Amino acid sequence: MTKTDVSGDFGERSGYTGIHSDIVALLEAARHAAARSVNALMTASYWEIGRRIVEVEQGGKDRAAYGDALIVRLAEDLSNRFGRGFSRQNLQQMRLFYLAWPVTQIRQTPSGEFTSTPISQTVSAQATPTSSVSETQSRNSLPLQVLAQAFPLPWSSYVRLLSVKSEAARRFYETEVLRCGWSVRQLDRQINSQFYERTALSRNKAAMLQKAEVAEPQDTVSPEQALKDPFVLEFLNLKDEYSESDLEDALIRHLADFLLELGDDFAFVGRQRRLRLDDTWFRVDLLFFHRRLKCLLVIDLKIGKFSHADAGQMHMYLNYAREHWMKPGENPPVGLVLCTSKGSNEAHYALEGLPNKVMAAEYQTVLPDEKLLEAELDKTRRALESRRVGRSDEAGDDV
Repeated sequence: MTKTDVSGDFGERSGYTGIHSDIVALLEAARHAAARSVNALMTASYWEIGRRIVEVEQGGKDRAAYGDALIVRLAEDLSNRFGRGFSRQNLQQMRLFYLAWPVTQIRQTPSGEFTSTPISQTVSAQATPTSSVSETQSRNSLPLQVLAQAFPLPWSSYVRLLSVKSEAARRFYETEVLRCGWSVRQLDRQINSQFYERTALSRNKAAMLQKAEVAEPQDTVSPEQALKDPFVLEFLNLKDEYSESDLEDALIRHLADFLLELGDDFAFVGRQRRLRLDDTWFRVDLLFFHRRLKCLLVIDLKIGKFSHADAGQMHMYLNYAREHWMKPGENPPVGLVLCTSKGSNEAHYALEGLPNKVMAAEYQTVLPDEKLLEAELDKTRRALESRRVGRSDEAGDDV
């Protein structure tokens, strides 16, 4: 009897289909709840951090100078203790989050427990000496589980809303997110399309609002994706590695091994290295250090043909790496864009920005030849596709 026959017979005799569907629904609901819970607690924590920063600032003599120094020191100490997620930029964002969503606003919540609990919005420098600010903060703090009820959106949505400068537009988008259940992708798309301005100018505002309720396929965020959100990974201090497809993942792994086999010039630094520009996250597929050239090699793999957009994105990566990843005494980083498709493979080095043409020529001599990389990509892609076809044929024989 084949595997299919057994499963079909078992399903008819014991109601397997029903219990399978119930368990799938249960696990999906649990994962969605876990993602919402983590995001709510994270958002509440960040709001509370922002509140404490603002209140300590108000206890200082020179608010601006004292606040900057406080955030710099906190960024260093918290990063040493908790890892990623507490950079100066992130702490500044938490501060702005508290200012944009003050106590008077977040008190409007369905939870009676939250609204009945007193919490002060500010600590007056005249009424509270700096030395007693921490005592006052502790007395006025709410349990995070209670405070989390005031933040129904994920932290990434609040970050995106903070980028909207107009308070009226920001409140509009927040209302629509709650009304329509927008994911952060949908929110980002609507802000980028100036939905607030277009609605304000429209003669049929009801139709505009009704149309915005419909999500597009790319707007959906699964529980797994929600938990792999860079903000969540930072908050939980989890390892951050992922790939958009099995083929891409396999190519990246093989490419890393291939470069290391070329000699001892290449030192592996990281895979899927994250970087953040404004409110947008990007990921560099591979990061190596070339010992002889004394520079970082930033590698980005694209499934498809090379485009000018790929070149522009790589130059953005190189500018970021030069400012944030390059160490004193190192040469400027070099970029490598690898594109693979069924029609052709391409490899392009980005050497612009090097101090002189002599260095650029040396880089081209020392780095692997582009044709060699293209040939290796083609061989690897064909082998992976053949293996995948073979597995599909075996599965078909089983059935």
